[in-house]
Amino acid sequence: MMTVNEVSRLTGVSIRTLQYYDKIGLLKPVEHTAAGYRLYDNSALEKLQQILLFRELEFSLKDIKQIMDAPGFDRQKALEQQIEVLILKKQRLENLIALACGIKKNGERNMDFSAFDTTKIQEYKKEAKAAWGKTAEYQEYEQKTKDRNAGGYQAAMMQMMDIFTEFGEIRTGEPDSARAQQLVKKLQSFITDNYYTCSEKVLAELGRMYVEDQRFTENIDKAGGCGTAEFVCRAIECYCGE
Repeated sequence: MMTVNEVSRLTGVSIRTLQYYDKIGLLKPVEHTAAGYRLYDNSALEKLQQILLFRELEFSLKDIKQIMDAPGFDRQKALEQQIEVLILKKQRLENLIALACGIKKNGERNMDFSAFDTTKIQEYKKEAKAAWGKTAEYQEYEQKTKDRNAGGYQAAMMQMMDIFTEFGEIRTGEPDSARAQQLVKKLQSFITDNYYTCSEKVLAELGRMYVEDQRFTENIDKAGGCGTAEFVCRAIECYCGE
């Protein structure tokens, strides 16, 4: 058995992240000490490896949990898929290095952009989701967006960013203020109207993802200013009574 501190030192995953994985049910400790400290065995560490491999391939925590909780989840098959896409990423990186070195060495224009192609990697992600099933929210999302063109996607995204900009204007205030709670309700309604039914449970998961997933944090902070993602997360926690 290993304590959460030992697992953190071994894996490089922060204690806070491990605690968060426990909270969302992604990686539960096998038991607790009398003092309440989390304990992990080898099977838990193997599961953590699987999670980190999915994270390396840029899957969201929500997608990872959905995949690994699926009744038909096959760890060995998933590992084979992960190896395949890691090889693709390695090849892509080598191609990018070769392209950059060639440009530096020759000092000539190179109009070959094939090294930037991520089509195969994106295909893997789609196949993985298809293999392990889809949530009701994802199915609803596909139904609501099936006829939406690129312009429609962009317009919806800009509208959501506008909401985060509004959050940014009050981010130095209290997350349980009337204005902050109004904006949480506005965000929840927008997601429901444009993507999928955003229940309080789903909203709470999104709030945590806004601070856990660096990509979301950066985009939200870009819209509202540094600290906006953290503020939105706290406001959602107040709204959902967490």
